[in-house]
Amino acid sequence: MLKLKTVSGRLRELFRGREQNSQNVERVPRKLLVVDDEESICFSMSEYFSLQGFRVDTASELEEAEKLLGVTNYKVVIQDLRLTMTTNQDGLDMIKLIRQQNPQTRIVVLTAYGTAEIEDEARRCGADAFLRKPKPLSQVAQVVQGLIESPPRQAARPA
Repeated sequence: MLKLKTVSGRLRELFRGREQNSQNVERVPRKLLVVDDEESICFSMSEYFSLQGFRVDTASELEEAEKLLGVTNYKVVIQDLRLTMTTNQDGLDMIKLIRQQNPQTRIVVLTAYGTAEIEDEARRCGADAFLRKPKPLSQVAQVVQGLIESPPRQAARPA
């Protein structure tokens, strides 16, 4: 039994070494913010994207997200539109805030309250992608990866 534990521990170290070497290719960690009032979504996304090599922060309230955005430049923000049960306005305001602070940040809206009108409004505010809950994490990750690999968003030019 002791040999098996030793071997598995060594294998784990080898795999960690490979992961660290592949992560060292990109010297700056990719930073991701998840903004959702559902604790289970924040937890599962944090775990999943951490394994994908992201440094993940989570926020369940608008004020908490604003503080994090004020001190960190995120590569991607995944956010719900409704952080309270009343309106979608909080989420739309968050998109506008992100666009003002860092136009290069990619924004993925993940919401259960998606209509065509809300999606259009979110895109006008600056969302890069709009997904409806529930969505498998692997599909969210595909969207995130596609946004990261696509050309950066151009800042709006004043008229």
